Amino acid sequence: MAHAYTPGLKVTEKSVVRKDRRLPLKGQVMVKQGDAVASDQVVAKTELPGNVQTVNVAGLLGLLAEDVPSHMLKKIGDPVAKDEAIAISKGFFGLFKSSCKAPVTGTIESISQITGQVILREPPLPVQVRAYIDGTIVQVNENEGVVVEAFGTFVQGIFGIGGEVAGEVLVVAADPAQELTPDLLTPACQGKVVVGGSLVRIAALQKAVEVGAKALVVGGINDADLKAFLGYDIGVAITGTEQKGVTLVVTEGFGQMTMARKTFNLLKSKQGLKASVNGATQIRAGVMRPEVIIPLAGERSTEETHKQDGGMDLGMAIRAIRHPYFGRIGKVTALPHELQKLESESHARILEVEFEDGTKAIVPRANVELIED
Repeated sequence: MAHAYTPGLKVTEKSVVRKDRRLPLKGQVMVKQGDAVASDQVVAKTELPGNVQTVNVAGLLGLLAEDVPSHMLKKIGDPVAKDEAIAISKGFFGLFKSSCKAPVTGTIESISQITGQVILREPPLPVQVRAYIDGTIVQVNENEGVVVEAFGTFVQGIFGIGGEVAGEVLVVAADPAQELTPDLLTPACQGKVVVGGSLVRIAALQKAVEVGAKALVVGGINDADLKAFLGYDIGVAITGTEQKGVTLVVTEGFGQMTMARKTFNLLKSKQGLKASVNGATQIRAGVMRPEVIIPLAGERSTEETHKQDGGMDLGMAIRAIRHPYFGRIGKVTALPHELQKLESESHARILEVEFEDGTKAIVPRANVELIED
Protein backbone atom coordinates (compact mmCIF):
# COMPACT_ATOMS: atom_id res chain seq x y z
CA MET A 1 0.00 0.00 0.00
CA ALA A 2 1.36 3.43 -0.93
CA HIS A 3 1.71 5.96 1.85
CA ALA A 4 2.48 9.65 2.01
CA TYR A 5 3.08 11.99 4.90
CA THR A 6 0.43 14.67 4.76
CA PRO A 7 0.16 17.42 7.37
CA GLY A 8 -3.42 17.84 8.40
CA LEU A 9 -6.07 18.80 10.88
CA LYS A 10 -7.26 16.69 13.75
CA VAL A 11 -11.03 16.33 14.08
CA THR A 12 -11.52 13.57 16.62
CA GLU A 13 -14.37 12.74 18.99
CA LYS A 14 -12.29 10.73 21.42
CA SER A 15 -8.67 11.64 21.87
CA VAL A 16 -6.06 12.01 24.57
CA VAL A 17 -4.90 15.63 24.59
CA ARG A 18 -1.81 16.80 26.44
CA LYS A 19 -0.91 20.43 26.99
CA ASP A 20 2.49 21.64 28.20
CA ARG A 21 1.89 24.59 30.51
CA ARG A 22 5.26 26.25 30.97
CA LEU A 23 6.48 29.43 32.67
CA PRO A 24 8.59 31.95 30.70
CA LEU A 25 11.24 31.66 33.43
CA LYS A 26 11.64 29.57 36.57
CA GLY A 27 9.07 30.02 39.30
CA GLN A 28 6.73 28.04 41.52
CA VAL A 29 4.56 25.08 40.51
CA MET A 30 1.26 25.14 42.41
CA VAL A 31 0.04 21.57 41.82
CA LYS A 32 1.39 18.03 42.04
CA GLN A 33 1.24 15.03 39.76
CA GLY A 34 -2.15 13.31 39.80
CA ASP A 35 -4.11 16.44 40.76
CA ALA A 36 -7.36 17.12 38.93
CA VAL A 37 -7.42 20.71 37.67
CA ALA A 38 -9.99 23.07 36.15
CA SER A 39 -9.28 25.18 33.07
CA ASP A 40 -9.04 28.44 35.02
CA GLN A 41 -6.90 27.02 37.84
CA VAL A 42 -3.42 28.51 38.31
CA VAL A 43 -0.88 25.68 38.00
CA ALA A 44 2.34 27.73 38.09
CA LYS A 45 3.40 31.29 38.77
CA THR A 46 6.47 33.49 38.65
CA GLU A 47 7.51 37.14 38.49
CA LEU A 48 9.12 38.85 35.53
CA PRO A 49 11.72 41.49 36.37
CA GLY A 50 10.30 44.99 36.09
CA ASN A 51 11.36 47.47 33.45
CA VAL A 52 14.50 49.53 33.97
CA GLN A 53 14.46 53.34 34.09
CA THR A 54 17.68 55.36 33.90
CA VAL A 55 17.90 58.74 35.65
CA ASN A 56 20.78 61.08 34.73
CA VAL A 57 21.24 62.54 38.22
CA ALA A 58 24.56 64.20 37.39
CA GLY A 59 23.05 66.02 34.40
CA LEU A 60 19.86 67.04 36.19
CA LEU A 61 21.64 68.42 39.25
CA GLY A 62 24.75 69.78 37.52
CA LEU A 63 27.12 67.47 39.41
CA LEU A 64 30.29 65.62 38.58
CA ALA A 65 29.68 61.90 38.16
CA GLU A 66 31.90 61.00 41.14
CA ASP A 67 29.88 63.36 43.37
CA VAL A 68 26.51 61.71 42.70
CA PRO A 69 26.70 59.09 45.53
CA SER A 70 27.25 61.78 48.17
CA HIS A 71 24.14 63.65 47.00
CA MET A 72 21.83 60.63 47.01
CA LEU A 73 18.96 60.47 49.50
CA LYS A 74 18.48 56.77 48.73
CA LYS A 75 20.94 53.91 48.61
CA ILE A 76 21.05 50.76 46.48
CA GLY A 77 18.14 48.46 47.32
CA ASP A 78 15.90 51.20 48.76
CA PRO A 79 12.30 51.37 47.53
CA VAL A 80 11.12 54.66 46.03
CA ALA A 81 7.74 56.06 45.06
CA LYS A 82 7.01 57.95 41.87
CA ASP A 83 7.96 61.67 42.20
CA GLU A 84 9.85 60.99 45.45
CA ALA A 85 13.19 62.82 45.72
CA ILE A 86 16.12 60.44 45.31
CA ALA A 87 18.94 63.01 45.20
CA ILE A 88 19.43 66.64 46.16
CA SER A 89 22.04 69.28 45.38
CA LYS A 90 23.51 71.28 48.27
CA GLY A 91 23.29 74.62 46.43
CA PHE A 92 25.30 77.72 47.40
CA PHE A 93 25.69 78.19 51.14
CA GLY A 94 22.74 75.84 51.65
CA LEU A 95 20.50 77.93 49.41
CA PHE A 96 18.89 77.24 46.01
CA LYS A 97 18.73 73.53 46.56
CA SER A 98 17.34 71.38 43.74
CA SER A 99 16.20 67.77 43.81
CA CYS A 100 15.96 64.87 41.38
CA LYS A 101 12.71 62.87 41.54
CA ALA A 102 12.00 59.25 40.67
CA PRO A 103 10.05 58.97 37.39
CA VAL A 104 8.47 55.66 38.49
CA THR A 105 7.81 53.58 41.56
CA GLY A 106 10.47 50.94 42.05
CA THR A 107 13.81 50.13 43.65
CA ILE A 108 17.25 51.70 43.38
CA GLU A 109 19.30 49.10 41.47
CA SER A 110 22.59 50.90 40.90
CA ILE A 111 24.35 54.25 41.38
CA SER A 112 27.22 54.89 38.97
CA GLN A 113 30.23 57.06 39.79
CA ILE A 114 31.37 56.69 36.18
CA THR A 115 28.28 57.91 34.32
CA GLY A 116 26.52 59.79 37.10
CA GLN A 117 23.35 57.82 36.37
CA VAL A 118 20.99 55.98 38.72
CA ILE A 119 19.10 52.91 37.55
CA LEU A 120 15.60 52.27 38.91
CA ARG A 121 13.92 48.88 38.57
CA GLU A 122 10.13 48.92 38.37
CA PRO A 123 8.15 46.39 40.46
CA PRO A 124 8.18 42.78 39.16
CA LEU A 125 5.32 41.68 36.90
CA PRO A 126 3.37 38.67 38.20
CA VAL A 127 2.83 35.89 35.66
CA GLN A 128 0.32 33.09 36.20
CA VAL A 129 -0.07 30.02 34.00
CA ARG A 130 -3.50 28.38 34.09
CA ALA A 131 -4.37 24.77 33.26
CA TYR A 132 -6.35 25.84 30.13
CA ILE A 133 -8.24 22.52 30.02
CA ASP A 134 -10.11 20.48 32.62
CA GLY A 135 -7.87 17.49 33.18
CA THR A 136 -5.20 15.78 35.26
CA ILE A 137 -1.60 16.71 35.97
CA VAL A 138 0.47 13.90 34.45
CA GLN A 139 3.90 15.51 34.67
CA VAL A 140 5.53 18.17 36.82
CA ASN A 141 8.62 20.00 35.58
CA GLU A 142 10.13 21.42 38.75
CA ASN A 143 10.07 25.22 38.88
CA GLU A 144 9.06 25.33 35.21
CA GLY A 145 5.51 24.05 34.67
CA VAL A 146 3.32 21.01 34.21
CA VAL A 147 1.71 18.80 31.57
CA VAL A 148 -2.09 18.59 31.73
CA GLU A 149 -3.87 15.64 30.15
CA ALA A 150 -7.53 15.40 29.19
CA PHE A 151 -9.61 12.86 27.29
CA GLY A 152 -12.21 14.25 24.96
CA THR A 153 -13.10 15.83 21.63
CA PHE A 154 -10.35 17.65 19.77
CA VAL A 155 -11.03 19.89 16.75
CA GLN A 156 -8.37 21.92 14.97
CA GLY A 157 -9.07 24.86 12.69
CA ILE A 158 -7.31 26.52 9.76
CA PHE A 159 -6.98 30.00 11.23
CA GLY A 160 -7.88 31.88 14.39
CA ILE A 161 -7.35 34.97 16.50
CA GLY A 162 -7.57 35.59 20.23
CA GLY A 163 -6.19 33.71 23.21
CA GLU A 164 -7.30 30.96 25.56
CA VAL A 165 -10.90 30.99 26.76
CA ALA A 166 -13.40 28.46 28.07
CA GLY A 167 -17.19 28.20 28.00
CA GLU A 168 -20.13 25.96 27.20
CA VAL A 169 -20.69 24.93 23.59
CA LEU A 170 -23.75 26.57 22.02
CA VAL A 171 -24.68 25.74 18.41
CA VAL A 172 -26.78 28.53 16.88
CA ALA A 173 -26.67 27.56 13.18
CA ALA A 174 -29.26 25.14 11.85
CA ASP A 175 -26.77 23.52 9.47
CA PRO A 176 -23.09 23.88 8.48
CA ALA A 177 -23.97 26.02 5.43
CA GLN A 178 -25.82 28.71 7.39
CA GLU A 179 -24.09 32.06 7.85
CA LEU A 180 -23.58 33.27 11.41
CA THR A 181 -25.62 36.46 11.30
CA PRO A 182 -25.99 39.05 14.10
CA ASP A 183 -29.60 37.99 14.85
CA LEU A 184 -28.34 34.55 15.92
CA LEU A 185 -26.14 36.13 18.59
CA THR A 186 -28.52 36.77 21.48
CA PRO A 187 -27.83 37.46 25.18
CA ALA A 188 -27.97 33.66 25.64
CA CYS A 189 -24.54 33.57 23.96
CA GLN A 190 -22.89 35.35 26.88
CA GLY A 191 -19.94 33.32 28.16
CA LYS A 192 -20.48 30.62 25.52
CA VAL A 193 -18.41 29.03 22.77
CA VAL A 194 -20.75 29.77 19.86
CA VAL A 195 -20.73 27.44 16.84
CA GLY A 196 -21.94 28.93 13.56
CA GLY A 197 -21.93 27.61 10.01
CA SER A 198 -20.34 28.84 6.82
CA LEU A 199 -19.31 32.46 7.38
CA VAL A 200 -19.01 35.26 9.90
CA ARG A 201 -18.95 38.93 8.87
CA ILE A 202 -17.84 42.08 10.68
CA ALA A 203 -21.33 42.86 12.00
CA ALA A 204 -21.61 39.43 13.63
CA LEU A 205 -18.11 39.70 15.12
CA GLN A 206 -19.02 43.01 16.69
CA LYS A 207 -22.33 41.60 17.95
CA ALA A 208 -20.48 38.65 19.53
CA VAL A 209 -18.32 41.09 21.50
CA GLU A 210 -21.42 43.07 22.47
CA VAL A 211 -23.28 40.04 23.88
CA GLY A 212 -20.17 38.70 25.63
CA ALA A 213 -19.55 35.48 23.72
CA LYS A 214 -16.26 33.85 24.69
CA ALA A 215 -15.50 32.34 21.27
CA LEU A 216 -16.88 31.83 17.78
CA VAL A 217 -16.29 28.67 15.71
CA VAL A 218 -17.24 29.09 12.04
CA GLY A 219 -16.39 27.71 8.61
CA GLY A 220 -14.97 30.85 7.01
CA ILE A 221 -14.35 34.58 7.14
CA ASN A 222 -13.65 37.22 4.51
CA ASP A 223 -10.23 38.84 4.67
CA ALA A 224 -11.80 42.32 4.48
CA ASP A 225 -14.01 41.60 7.51
CA LEU A 226 -11.06 40.29 9.48
CA LYS A 227 -9.01 43.38 8.67
CA ALA A 228 -11.90 45.68 9.62
CA PHE A 229 -12.41 43.86 12.92
CA LEU A 230 -8.74 43.91 13.90
CA GLY A 231 -7.99 47.35 12.49
CA TYR A 232 -4.94 46.08 10.59
CA ASP A 233 -3.89 43.44 8.07
CA ILE A 234 -2.87 40.22 9.82
CA GLY A 235 -0.11 39.38 7.30
CA VAL A 236 1.94 36.29 8.24
CA ALA A 237 2.28 37.11 11.90
CA ILE A 238 1.60 34.70 14.74
CA THR A 239 -1.88 35.28 16.13
CA GLY A 240 -3.31 34.65 19.58
CA THR A 241 -2.44 37.84 21.42
CA GLU A 242 -5.28 39.94 20.02
CA GLN A 243 -7.45 41.65 22.64
CA LYS A 244 -10.70 42.09 20.70
CA GLY A 245 -13.14 40.63 23.22
CA VAL A 246 -13.76 37.30 21.48
CA THR A 247 -11.66 34.36 20.26
CA LEU A 248 -12.29 33.17 16.71
CA VAL A 249 -11.63 29.74 15.17
CA VAL A 250 -12.11 29.29 11.41
CA THR A 251 -12.33 25.61 10.49
CA GLU A 252 -12.25 25.72 6.68
CA GLY A 253 -10.61 28.87 5.31
CA PHE A 254 -11.19 32.36 3.93
CA GLY A 255 -14.42 33.16 2.11
CA GLN A 256 -17.88 31.58 2.24
CA MET A 257 -16.76 28.13 3.37
CA THR A 258 -19.32 25.60 4.54
CA MET A 259 -18.12 23.96 7.74
CA ALA A 260 -17.31 20.28 7.25
CA ARG A 261 -20.44 18.35 8.20
CA LYS A 262 -18.43 15.99 10.36
CA THR A 263 -16.98 18.91 12.33
CA PHE A 264 -20.37 20.61 12.66
CA ASN A 265 -22.17 17.43 13.79
CA LEU A 266 -19.38 16.61 16.22
CA LEU A 267 -19.58 20.03 17.88
CA LYS A 268 -23.37 19.91 17.87
CA SER A 269 -23.32 16.57 19.70
CA LYS A 270 -21.30 18.23 22.49
CA GLN A 271 -23.68 21.14 23.02
CA GLY A 272 -23.81 22.21 26.65
CA LEU A 273 -20.40 20.75 27.49
CA LYS A 274 -17.48 22.92 28.54
CA ALA A 275 -14.93 23.65 25.83
CA SER A 276 -11.49 25.24 25.94
CA VAL A 277 -10.65 27.31 22.86
CA ASN A 278 -7.44 28.93 21.64
CA GLY A 279 -7.23 30.97 18.43
CA ALA A 280 -3.42 31.08 18.29
CA THR A 281 -2.18 30.31 14.77
CA GLN A 282 1.25 29.99 13.21
CA ILE A 283 1.48 28.72 9.65
CA ARG A 284 5.22 28.89 9.17
CA ALA A 285 7.96 27.01 11.03
CA GLY A 286 6.56 25.40 14.16
CA VAL A 287 2.99 25.13 12.86
CA MET A 288 0.38 25.95 15.47
CA ARG A 289 -3.34 25.50 14.81
CA PRO A 290 -6.35 27.07 16.53
CA GLU A 291 -8.25 24.48 18.51
CA VAL A 292 -11.37 23.47 20.38
CA ILE A 293 -10.97 20.93 23.19
CA ILE A 294 -14.02 19.43 24.92
CA PRO A 295 -13.06 17.17 27.86
CA LEU A 296 -15.36 14.16 28.28
CA ALA A 297 -16.23 12.46 31.55
CA GLY A 298 -15.82 8.71 31.97
CA GLU A 299 -13.11 6.14 31.55
CA ARG A 300 -11.25 5.86 28.29
CA SER A 301 -10.17 2.65 26.62
CA THR A 302 -6.94 2.03 24.75
CA GLU A 303 -8.89 1.87 21.48
CA GLU A 304 -10.09 5.41 22.03
CA THR A 305 -6.62 6.89 22.35
CA HIS A 306 -5.83 9.03 19.36
CA LYS A 307 -2.54 8.29 17.62
CA GLN A 308 -1.01 10.22 14.76
CA ASP A 309 1.19 8.11 12.46
CA GLY A 310 1.45 10.60 9.61
CA GLY A 311 0.31 8.06 7.00
CA MET A 312 -2.42 8.38 4.39
CA ASP A 313 -4.62 5.43 3.52
CA LEU A 314 -7.69 4.58 1.48
CA GLY A 315 -10.93 5.93 2.90
CA MET A 316 -9.27 8.71 4.89
CA ALA A 317 -10.88 12.15 4.89
CA ILE A 318 -8.95 14.95 3.18
CA ARG A 319 -9.40 18.61 2.34
CA ALA A 320 -8.10 20.16 -0.88
CA ILE A 321 -5.89 23.16 -0.10
CA ARG A 322 -5.16 24.47 -3.60
CA HIS A 323 -7.02 25.56 -6.73
CA PRO A 324 -9.21 24.32 -8.41
CA TYR A 325 -10.68 22.23 -5.57
CA PHE A 326 -9.69 24.48 -2.66
CA GLY A 327 -11.77 23.87 0.46
CA ARG A 328 -13.57 20.79 -0.86
CA ILE A 329 -13.70 17.75 1.39
CA GLY A 330 -13.68 14.14 0.31
CA LYS A 331 -12.17 10.73 0.91
CA VAL A 332 -9.19 8.96 -0.63
CA THR A 333 -10.25 6.28 -3.13
CA ALA A 334 -6.88 5.45 -4.73
CA LEU A 335 -3.19 5.99 -4.00
CA PRO A 336 -1.16 5.15 -7.10
CA HIS A 337 2.48 4.48 -6.29
CA GLU A 338 3.90 5.70 -9.60
CA LEU A 339 4.73 9.35 -10.28
CA GLN A 340 2.26 11.04 -12.61
CA LYS A 341 2.90 13.84 -15.09
CA LEU A 342 1.00 17.02 -14.20
CA GLU A 343 -0.22 19.88 -16.40
CA SER A 344 2.86 21.84 -15.34
CA GLU A 345 5.02 19.09 -16.98
CA SER A 346 6.42 18.16 -13.56
CA HIS A 347 6.03 14.71 -12.04
CA ALA A 348 4.51 14.09 -8.62
CA ARG A 349 2.63 11.51 -6.60
CA ILE A 350 -1.10 11.87 -6.87
CA LEU A 351 -4.24 10.48 -5.29
CA GLU A 352 -7.82 9.94 -6.38
CA VAL A 353 -10.42 11.65 -4.21
CA GLU A 354 -14.19 11.32 -4.11
CA PHE A 355 -15.77 14.55 -2.94
CA GLU A 356 -18.90 14.80 -0.81
CA ASP A 357 -21.11 15.37 -3.87
CA GLY A 358 -19.91 12.09 -5.42
CA THR A 359 -17.60 13.60 -8.03
CA LYS A 360 -14.07 12.28 -8.34
CA ALA A 361 -10.80 14.00 -9.17
CA ILE A 362 -7.08 13.32 -9.46
CA VAL A 363 -4.98 15.74 -7.38
CA PRO A 364 -1.33 15.92 -6.29
CA ARG A 365 -0.81 14.67 -2.75
CA ALA A 366 0.85 17.98 -1.90
CA ASN A 367 -2.46 19.74 -2.67
CA VAL A 368 -4.41 18.10 0.15
CA GLU A 369 -4.26 17.86 3.90
CA LEU A 370 -5.44 15.00 6.03
CA ILE A 371 -8.45 15.40 8.30
CA GLU A 372 -7.61 12.96 11.05
CA ASP A 373 -10.47 10.85 12.38
